Amino acid sequence: MISERQAHMILDRLNTAILTCDPDLNVTQMNPAGELMFGTSSKQAHLKPLSALVPGQTQTFTWPAQKALESNQPVTVHDVTLKLPGDRCIKVDYTVTPIEENDDSRLLIELLQVDGFLEIARDQYRMDQYSANRDVLRGLAHEVKNPLGGLRGAAQLLERELSDRDVKQYTRIIIHEADRLSNLVDRMMGSYGSADPTAVNIHEILEHVRKLILVEIQEGITIERDYDPSLPQLHGDKDQLIQAVLNIVRNSVDAINKKGTIKFRTRVERSVYVGQQWYRCVIRVDIEDNGPGIPEHMHERIFYPMVTGRPEGSGLGLSIAQNIIRNHQGSIQLHSEPGYTRFSLLLPFNTRGKANES
Repeated sequence: MISERQAHMILDRLNTAILTCDPDLNVTQMNPAGELMFGTSSKQAHLKPLSALVPGQTQTFTWPAQKALESNQPVTVHDVTLKLPGDRCIKVDYTVTPIEENDDSRLLIELLQVDGFLEIARDQYRMDQYSANRDVLRGLAHEVKNPLGGLRGAAQLLERELSDRDVKQYTRIIIHEADRLSNLVDRMMGSYGSADPTAVNIHEILEHVRKLILVEIQEGITIERDYDPSLPQLHGDKDQLIQAVLNIVRNSVDAINKKGTIKFRTRVERSVYVGQQWYRCVIRVDIEDNGPGIPEHMHERIFYPMVTGRPEGSGLGLSIAQNIIRNHQGSIQLHSEPGYTRFSLLLPFNTRGKANES
C-alpha cells in the first residue's frame, strides 16, 4: 500500500481536478489542478460551500452529491457547463464518489474538462487541413508565379520598344496586374518576411489596432476595453501580431456593417492545451462583436484561404491571422451564435508544459 504522503504527491501531480467535501458539501481539500480550474487556493476554499466555487449554479453539485450519499454509489454527470469567475466557461464531466473511513463520510469529486479535448481534436483537424491546403497552394503558387514573371518581363521589354505614350499605358496595366496577382499569391502563402521577436505588451498591440480602426471608421463603431493590467509580456514579433489582431478586428467591423460594438478583453487562462501542448498559463485575448454571427456550417472553414461569407471579401484575413498566431505557438478559437461572435487568441508567454509548474 502507498503511504498518505505518496497519495498526496500523486494527487498533486494529476491534471484532473480533485475535490473532497464533507456531507454538508463544504470543501475540505483540493488538488493543484482543482485550484487552477476554479481560480482559488485549497486554503481559501477550505470549509466553504462547494456552491461558492460556481456562483449562481447551486444545483450543479447538490443533487448528484445527495444522490451519491443516499445510494452510497458513485454518480457521474456529463457535459456540464461551469461558469467560473473571470468570465470563464468550461464544459466538464464529473463523478461524485462517497467515501467512508472510520465513521468519517466524505465525498470525492473528480472533474474532467472535456471541452479542452474537443478543442485539441478540432485544432488538430484544422492543422491537418491547413497543412494539406498549404501543399496545394504551394504547388499552385509555383505554377502561377512562373508565367506571371515571364508575362511581366515581356511587358517591360515591349514597353521599351514603344514610343506611343498612349499605348504604353496598356503595358503598365499588364505589369501592375502581374504584380498584384503575385502579391495575392504571397498573401495566400502567408509570406511575411523574417520574424523579429522581442518583448511585447499585448495591450500596446490592442491599443494600436483600436486607434487604426477608429481612424479608418470615425463614426458608428464603439470599441470597449476590459484589460487585465497584470498580464506579463509576450515574446513575439510586434508587427506580425498587430497584423493578426487587425485582420480579426476588421472582420468584426465588416460583420457589424461598421455600426455596433466591438470589445477587447484580456485575461490569463490557466491549465490550457494549445494544439497538443499543455501550458500552465497563457494570455487570452477575446475580440467580441454584436454582429449577426457566423453560420455554424462555416465554423470549421472560416480560417481557410479564400473562404469568406461576404461577396466582397478576399477570404485571406483570418487565414493570415491564424498563420501568424500559430507561428507564435498559439491558437485562435471561435465561438459564434446569432447576435454574438468571439475570437479568442491563446498566446503562451513563458516556458511550456511541465517545466512551467514551478
